[in-house]
Amino acid sequence: MSDAYTDADRQRHLPDHPSNKWRTAFERDRARVLHSAALRRLAAKTQVVAPGSNDSAYGAYLDSPRTRLTHSLECAQIGRELGKELGADPDLMETACLAHDLGHPPFGHTGEEALALAAADCGGFEGNAQSFRILVRLEAKAMGPNGEPGGLNLTRAALDAATKYPWTLAEGQARGTGKFGVYADDEPVFEWMRHGAVLGRSCFEAQVMDWSDDVAYSVHDLEDALHAGFLVPKTLLSLTEQAELFELTEIRYASGASAPELSEALARLQALDYWPGDYDGSFAAQAALKNATSSLIGRFCQSAAAATRAAASQAAGLDIGQDAGPLTRYAADLVVPRQTRLECALLKAITARYVMQRDDARERRRRQRELVTGLVEGLSALPEHLEPAFHAWYAEAADDCTRLRVVVDQVASLTDDAAYALSTRLGTV
Repeated sequence: MSDAYTDADRQRHLPDHPSNKWRTAFERDRARVLHSAALRRLAAKTQVVAPGSNDSAYGAYLDSPRTRLTHSLECAQIGRELGKELGADPDLMETACLAHDLGHPPFGHTGEEALALAAADCGGFEGNAQSFRILVRLEAKAMGPNGEPGGLNLTRAALDAATKYPWTLAEGQARGTGKFGVYADDEPVFEWMRHGAVLGRSCFEAQVMDWSDDVAYSVHDLEDALHAGFLVPKTLLSLTEQAELFELTEIRYASGASAPELSEALARLQALDYWPGDYDGSFAAQAALKNATSSLIGRFCQSAAAATRAAASQAAGLDIGQDAGPLTRYAADLVVPRQTRLECALLKAITARYVMQRDDARERRRRQRELVTGLVEGLSALPEHLEPAFHAWYAEAADDCTRLRVVVDQVASLTDDAAYALSTRLGTV
């Protein structure tokens, strides 16, 4: 383990009794997330195309779209290598990336939007705050001295690395964002985790995790869109299509970006010799697309790595090319050049426009929002349908706010299929 990490970084909130002594603290963190039920459930949670659906423009059964689990695994591979290249502990990086989406509810961001409204009276809902809650409370591994749930009891550094938005709901609102990383009743562990941290600043490993997440889903969602036949690459040659794509990119993914600089970013991508300018589903096309995926990931990561090293060397007063040493915790920030961020933002917007904004997809999301809202209402009226652990917490709750949070925790834990099944059982569909 790198000497850049201290005993405080490796400290756990609760007393710990490891089953063996030869693994490092961060290797144990990685194993705990990898073996968690929350990670396994991501296999049946939507990424872009619903798992096991025939959601394909070709009309064929699309049996292998990416799920939240495969996305998390791919994000972990990217984050592990990028973090290691810059001096961060690779097991710590992989832990953060594996954990970053644990809190996503059924139906992805659609379910998140529905739960945010349903939980408005108990502090709201946010997937990142839910991930933190799973790690420190909901996942069954550790128990506190008074029998309280202690989650996976990860190290301080691992929890911090998995926290993309290190602030509360109120702080997020003050920042002008609805994103936040902790609910009110999880703040004691959050404050312990953030001891010695810079207020409102993500640690270096969390920044690497965040960029790895962006790279993974922007590139891989593009690949899935091509495989499913929703995107015909030649469509992007239309100036009318480009104008609408640039507008969407600026609104959702690159605030303040001008149409000319987005046009330049798209031109750079289309000029790459591996850019998928055509795709017909043949074996040769699939192989070329896979190579394009790898090359785009390398392009985005190498750009960030080079810029980060240069900035770290400059901050340390070193000459260009001199190594500033391992970059960890609060010793550095990840630097991603603006041109690279705009290219990544364009890929996100392409998937949003040609997959998520389809008319049938909008209608599906509307039904899913209604289903999630109905589950919260149904379980609140019939709490006996809660799973045993949630039912016990519901019975022990001292007020309506706490009971609502238990119901929201239960609904958020469901896979897509489990949400449909429970809705049928409750009679809410």
